[in-house]
Amino acid sequence: MAATDTVTNYDRLTELKAFDETKAGVKGLVDSRITQIPRFFIHPPHSFINQTPESTNTHFVFPVIDLNYPKEDPIRRKEIVDKVRNASESWGFFQVVNHGVPARVLEEMLGGVKRFHEQDTEVKKQWYTRDSTKRVVYNTNFDLFTSPAANWRDSFYCRMAPNSPDPEELPEACRDIMMEYSKHIMKLGSSLFQLLSEALGLNPDHLTDIDCAEGLAVLCHYYPACPQPKLTLATSKHADNDFITVVLQDHIGGLQVLHQNHWVDVPPVPGALLISNDKFISVEHRVLANSVGPRISVACFFSTGPLPTSKLYEPIKELLSEENPPKYKAITVKEYVEYFRAKGLDGISALLLYKL
Repeated sequence: MAATDTVTNYDRLTELKAFDETKAGVKGLVDSRITQIPRFFIHPPHSFINQTPESTNTHFVFPVIDLNYPKEDPIRRKEIVDKVRNASESWGFFQVVNHGVPARVLEEMLGGVKRFHEQDTEVKKQWYTRDSTKRVVYNTNFDLFTSPAANWRDSFYCRMAPNSPDPEELPEACRDIMMEYSKHIMKLGSSLFQLLSEALGLNPDHLTDIDCAEGLAVLCHYYPACPQPKLTLATSKHADNDFITVVLQDHIGGLQVLHQNHWVDVPPVPGALLISNDKFISVEHRVLANSVGPRISVACFFSTGPLPTSKLYEPIKELLSEENPPKYKAITVKEYVEYFRAKGLDGISALLLYKL
């Protein structure tokens, strides 16, 4: 059944409002033991093209970069910078190991997200909102009322930097680990921005100096088991709207990246990083729904989007030439993020609006 069902007695907006007003999310549907998903979750057939993962194909080798090296070893650092450059130019994606975030912290972060989503619905409801300016936002699909079809997931979102929240502002189920995990990710982000700056042929502090590492938002997804996973998606095709994204996922998997016109399954490895840059590929990715679950993931976005700043971001002048002219006009991050959110995950890149 297509998402564009034209049966006359189907009022999509009424169904969306009724679902949203429960504030119970997708988990509430699963807890009610549904066997068929609501019609507004059903995606059109073209959304599932090449759904079978291609990760078994031997010519696709995921870039994995070991960040553990002696700091006084310039040769080893150059090797890592080269790997970052190659992975970013060809995939727009790489996995990092030995990244400095303790395994205990990774496991507890996943556990904290699970605790939040699996607590009593009446407790969670206090955080349910569609006001994206709040410190903590819990809901089902930020674009529920604008996207062509809803995604099978619940999420909560917290802005953690540059203005660190008071712990009391965060949900009790995960507040301590949110604070600890964010500190580790901010430290990792600083290292990654240095490597990316060098990979671009810039001063190591270039991206940090233009505030790429200043803002951090943490988005925590909960993907319940789906009774009809072939009819919906957990996350539609999109590219992220930030500087870089660090993704932590559990063992279930389902994340795919678009590489050489193939949807390639990403093995569940903590610390996956997605790069947003047109010198480096801004990789499109999606998440498949699954009959097994819940799947848990945590995406940390380095972005100044919510901050009240008029700073313009534009193609880096040191990288431009007659052979490599600018591809995008100068915009503020806030302007771009607001457009991204208003547009929703419709499978079309938000960057196209700003292309020269």
